Amino acid sequence: MDGNGRWAKKKGNLRIFGHQNAITAVRDTVEAAAELGIKFLTLYAFSTENWSRPKYEVDALMQLLVNTIRKETDTLTKNNIRLQAIGDREALPNACRRELEEAIQLTSQNSRMTLVLALSYSGRWELVNAMKQVASLVEQGKLSAAHITEETIQQHLTTAGIPDPELLIRTSGEQRISNFLLWQLAYTELYITDLLWPDFRKEHLYEAIFAFQQRERRFGKTSEQLQKAHS
Repeated sequence: MDGNGRWAKKKGNLRIFGHQNAITAVRDTVEAAAELGIKFLTLYAFSTENWSRPKYEVDALMQLLVNTIRKETDTLTKNNIRLQAIGDREALPNACRRELEEAIQLTSQNSRMTLVLALSYSGRWELVNAMKQVASLVEQGKLSAAHITEETIQQHLTTAGIPDPELLIRTSGEQRISNFLLWQLAYTELYITDLLWPDFRKEHLYEAIFAFQQRERRFGKTSEQLQKAHS
């Protein structure tokens, strides 16, 4: 969800003003995704690299996150949406972590859609974390190095149990994935829009999904192989 700071700057305001207005885009997108029958929606809300931003901005973001989670939990439950989180939760401020864990618990039985917040997350952090867990199993003699597979690694990622994304939407026109879901994005379709995140609305999600539907997903195979398989 990129472009909050630039959006605010264009309007002559502080960056946090952009983050505050981004909540409307989040609500609109979550609502539209649920209406469309999407089962998993992951929002990259705060990366491990974002901790290096100015302290006043990080503090304001964390407070905004606490307030938003507190306000939106009832709405999530009303709409049968389950909340999950990926990332280094231990790095979050105590108040933020408490609100997050409470919301996850309160919505745990909801089944219409799973909303995943990536908080204090980065793909490299996740892979290092997974490797440490796998190495520990090998050291303890519970796993042989010869038996490490892709599935072994997937089981130790923070996204264990969550399917790999089919579509990645990147706002603000940046042509990069910014350390997001590095393992999981192997065959994900990318959709990049110049829109800044606070301006993103339902119709823009529809446009992204329509573009996705026009693509041929080959997963390393040829078009001919796919046609033969479907014939």
